[in-house]
Amino acid sequence: MAMSSTRPHPLPPLERLLVVGSGGRENALAWALRRCSGIEDVWVTPGNGGTKEHQGCGCLAIAETDVNGLIDACQSLQIDLVVIGPEAPLAAGVADGLREAGLAVFGPGAEGAQLEASKAWSKTLMAEAGVPTAKHWTVSTAADALSVLNQVQQPLVVKADGLAAGKGVCVADSIKATAEAIQEVFSGRFGAAGCQLVLEERLDGPEVSVFALCDGEQLLLLPPAQDHKRLEDGDMGPNTGGMGAYAPAPLLDAAGLDLVRRVVLEPTLATLKQRGINYRGVIYAGLMLTPSGPQVIEFNCRFGDPECQTLMPLMGPELAKVLQACALGCLDQAPELLIVNRCSACVVAAAAGYPNAPRKGDRLNIQLQPGPSLQLFHAGTRCTKEGDQLTNGGRVLAVVAQANDFDQAFSNAYQGLDQVYFEGITYRRDIGHQVRQS
Repeated sequence: MAMSSTRPHPLPPLERLLVVGSGGRENALAWALRRCSGIEDVWVTPGNGGTKEHQGCGCLAIAETDVNGLIDACQSLQIDLVVIGPEAPLAAGVADGLREAGLAVFGPGAEGAQLEASKAWSKTLMAEAGVPTAKHWTVSTAADALSVLNQVQQPLVVKADGLAAGKGVCVADSIKATAEAIQEVFSGRFGAAGCQLVLEERLDGPEVSVFALCDGEQLLLLPPAQDHKRLEDGDMGPNTGGMGAYAPAPLLDAAGLDLVRRVVLEPTLATLKQRGINYRGVIYAGLMLTPSGPQVIEFNCRFGDPECQTLMPLMGPELAKVLQACALGCLDQAPELLIVNRCSACVVAAAAGYPNAPRKGDRLNIQLQPGPSLQLFHAGTRCTKEGDQLTNGGRVLAVVAQANDFDQAFSNAYQGLDQVYFEGITYRRDIGHQVRQS
């Protein structure tokens, strides 16, 4: 892909936006973007049962990967900026198709999206860029994977190479568990995503998520966040897409964040450019803070979920213009993005049976009244013709609260969650245990 040197000056008018996706991340993005200066309408496609709850937001019944349908809608509605939320349409090249039609798009093309879509590709790029990460082996058969395991004689991290909705990773605690995870990947559980896998040496240390907004040449880092992947209290149970998060994570101070910029993000962006990839979107670095410094566990090509829900209430009204500047390759012309100096806490409520077989169709009873420091973001929900809201996915919704300290923020979030009910509601009660005093 050729690097474009076209940079509009000043930024064009920005009034109507389209957010592509249906999850909690997209619900939070739509909410945050509609609050930005000058924004009149935000459309979400396909959206979910809570999209219309946010003033100025509406749904379009268009699939995430329907490029022609998305182009027609953008032209009809005179959309000024498209923000693509999930990884699947990015990996499928939706951003490429929209850009070819002349639309401004925040989200990388298919080539750049391989940062997430192929862990083997990402590992190769990290090695080329000199980015610190765990030693790894890429294998295409169970026999080869078991041979590696037999050689190293230690538990390994087992990762399906392709997209597996955040569930294709097993951090094994024993050699036996590693072998079982290898067999599971090659059994076909993850479909095409499991045709190849990456084995990694285990790293030790706390995890943190860092998000950089990128225009192809420049980076703007957001406050770090910390996710909670395990289903149950005490970080027990199966891996999930994420059961809650908080920001800013004190694990990284300003100096630590600058180190991540220098040793992880800037070399990654430089290597993408060397490969001719004009990356305009989010570079999400999932890091482990080891005794020898930060190391990349994985890259993602979009905002994290639920980290996005946690971060959006901290974003100033310049966010839409900043994403537009990234989409147009001119981040230096964006207004300064103000970040609210408060603590943000997010707790996810999941459906019964999540993550393996989530139950759908349960009626939501929501008494919570959102306010300036309390938000409700829908994810796996839908509306019936009669207007009832029903569960429609694994992670159903998230309650997010902000306060001057994490104790109060989480107290407010859990109080808000007490005002939400559906049959089988499941959530952790220890989200943010790393930063809570009580």
